[in-house]
Amino acid sequence: MLLVAGILSLCLAFTAQAEETVTEKIETQANKTTDAVKKTYRSAKDKTCEMVNGKMECAAKKLKHKGQNAMDKVETKATEVKNEVSK
Repeated sequence: MLLVAGILSLCLAFTAQAEETVTEKIETQANKTTDAVKKTYRSAKDKTCEMVNGKMECAAKKLKHKGQNAMDKVETKATEVKNEVSK
């Protein structure tokens, strides 16, 4: 998690004040929507796993999904920053 926080803060430090094009705004919104759908799906899988197998057996999967959600968020932010800087 410390690595993710470091990468995110690094991305934010290099954020430029350039305007995004309409295409880039659409791409950013699509990435954010995809991240939300993935997060919801993973959360549903975690809850189903807990109901079927119990909390202890699903703890590792739940932790893995939290890491995947964080990485999705970092990738989306990196794409957004790249679009802003590439102008």
